[in-house]
Amino acid sequence: MLETIYKRRSIRAFHPDPVPEATLRELIRAAMHAPSAGDERPWQFVIVDDRELLRRVPTVHPYASMVPTAPVAILVCGDLKLETHEGFWVQDCSAAVQNLLLAVTAHGLGAVWLGVHPRRDRVEGLRKLLGLPDHVVPLALVPIGKPAEEPAPEDRFEPEKIHRNGW
Repeated sequence: MLETIYKRRSIRAFHPDPVPEATLRELIRAAMHAPSAGDERPWQFVIVDDRELLRRVPTVHPYASMVPTAPVAILVCGDLKLETHEGFWVQDCSAAVQNLLLAVTAHGLGAVWLGVHPRRDRVEGLRKLLGLPDHVVPLALVPIGKPAEEPAPEDRFEPEKIHRNGW
């Protein structure tokens, strides 16, 4: 597991090879195993593999230029109707995104976390583009595919940011 964590990088260039349906299911299964407040599991996942929709994503998200080249993207959303601990859907869905990214890496694929919430323009743009109901809030869009780049690993350990028993 630690090797996967250290190896994970944001990938913004993809080969066009499709991601098998069984792999997508496994990736989402991993995302759904994230912890959540009170076990509410407030997430919903939208698989986007329609080429026209993928092509249109950059019109509603300013940092999504790589999305049209990805074979698939997964939109991780919070369902406010499933929320029993108000406001914790953001943490719960963020944990799901991290699990998703680690599962992608473990499968030899690449992905990048594109933040959506709390940027109102991105939330409304993706909500409209994908026909999301008002009670479903898109948190992050994750384009996924076979990497067409291989960023070097980085050691991000910063001991100066560790504090014990207070500041």
